[in-house]
Amino acid sequence: MKNKALNVYAKAQKFADLTTALIIKGNIIRAKKCLAVAEKLLLNGTTETKSAISNVYVFSVSTFMEVHHCSIANLFPATLRAEYIKQVNTSGV
Repeated sequence: MKNKALNVYAKAQKFADLTTALIIKGNIIRAKKCLAVAEKLLLNGTTETKSAISNVYVFSVSTFMEVHHCSIANLFPATLRAEYIKQVNTSGV
């Protein structure tokens, strides 16, 4: 089952896991590259890809960063940051 095809949401979660692992290891340069790729996917991806990045990737990475007191403003590119702010405002937090 290791080669089981993953849907776009599972792939977004794996990508978020990779990004958070890089942050944990202190590899901020690679983490920023991952965030830049996520930004491109959010801007240019299919509707399903944009939804997965917004609902899975941004949520997972921003939650991790908040729990570990990382500055989201310094790492998130503009569009991802805007998506994060939209999520926070929608949740009423």
